[in-house]
Amino acid sequence: MTSLPTFTMERVFNAPRDLVWKAWTDPELLARWYGPGVETVIHEFDLKVGGVWRNEMRMKGKDGSPMSDFSLMTFTKVDPKTNIDFELASTDQNWTPQPSQMMPDWPRLFDTKFVFEDDGAQTKVTITQVPLNATDAEIACFAGMVDHMGHGWGAGFNVIADILAELQD
Repeated sequence: MTSLPTFTMERVFNAPRDLVWKAWTDPELLARWYGPGVETVIHEFDLKVGGVWRNEMRMKGKDGSPMSDFSLMTFTKVDPKTNIDFELASTDQNWTPQPSQMMPDWPRLFDTKFVFEDDGAQTKVTITQVPLNATDAEIACFAGMVDHMGHGWGAGFNVIADILAELQD
């Protein structure tokens, strides 16, 4: 495949950029919206180029037993209140990259970018994700899911909107 599938989503939040940035960079707030509907545990969050975000999402497996999904984000660009870029990898509990336990053909590594822009008194956030170093099977799996990814991110963005309303009260 020559052209990689790309997920892009925009959302305008009814809050100034300072508050929207805070929702993305304060680990306590981030844990409330990242992975809505599951318990998110942030084990480390070092927001600087080369810093890492170690994230665990605790949920129930298909059989009802507890399970965790681990991911490691390595920050590649941090421009305060403007950009956050990171490489996102599925990992095991020791933070070693591995295939996703929920979707074995899911890309092991993503380039993820968030752009924050003023939109009058509001803030527009754009997320872009593209697989990195992906196999043909991983690219095909991602391509088949791109049209559905907005549901998960959208649910998280809805929680952010609620958090921003709380912060402005």
